[in-house]
Amino acid sequence: MAIVSTTSRGQVTLRKEFFRHLGINPGEKMEIDLLPGGEIRGRAIKKKGRIEDVFGMLAGKTNVKLTIEEMDEAIGDAVVAEFERGVRR
Repeated sequence: MAIVSTTSRGQVTLRKEFFRHLGINPGEKMEIDLLPGGEIRGRAIKKKGRIEDVFGMLAGKTNVKLTIEEMDEAIGDAVVAEFERGVRR
């Protein structure tokens, strides 16, 4: 547990290790929730919409090894199957 002080303006400075733990970089934001009993909870607000955020997220989580061509074929098959299901309705 860390102890922090407030300024005369009611502000608190947190140490770098807090931000590192939350994954917050300079200029990013965090959300603070007020909880019962005078407690607070803070968490990083993650930016949405960047393709780079998903790179590598499945690394090491699957044993399937496919080539780009095999992935393209599987996606094409799924699109055709979905189209055929829609036509039959």
